[in-house]
Amino acid sequence: MRWFRFAVFVSLVTVLQASLIDTIAVTNIKPDLLLILLVFFAIYCSTTEAIITSFTIGFAADIIIVGSAMGPRILSFGLLGTALAYLGRIITIRKMPYQSLAIFITGFLAGAMVYLLSLLKGQPTTSGIFVSLFGTALYSSVVGPFLFLPSAWWMRIRKRV
Repeated sequence: MRWFRFAVFVSLVTVLQASLIDTIAVTNIKPDLLLILLVFFAIYCSTTEAIITSFTIGFAADIIIVGSAMGPRILSFGLLGTALAYLGRIITIRKMPYQSLAIFITGFLAGAMVYLLSLLKGQPTTSGIFVSLFGTALYSSVVGPFLFLPSAWWMRIRKRV
């Protein structure tokens, strides 16, 4: 893993997620670029690297949400990224439909975990959270696999056999 490239890449994607992603929002539902990165690194990196990147991406996701509790995204992204990395040892997730399904399931579960952890912490929640959660996971799963190739190019990751 090229950690300097990773730091620059995650910083760039975090800025894009926080500022420019609103331009492609459909009915206030937008893709989660950090979730897409989480699945990308869980699929294409070794297990140890995937665990480290998952918690780091979760930290970046917590930073960009202003006014929310710090920690739910770190925990949910870290746990689900770890589970996906270990699942990648058993099941090969190389084709685009499988990658889309992995992004959708990971996004839905991560969003549900964030919602539950925020409730436990006493944070106010909005109504219609599961419609937004489903929409974000679906939008991310449609866009995500198309971003895997440029991500692999930037990180200089070759496909594992």
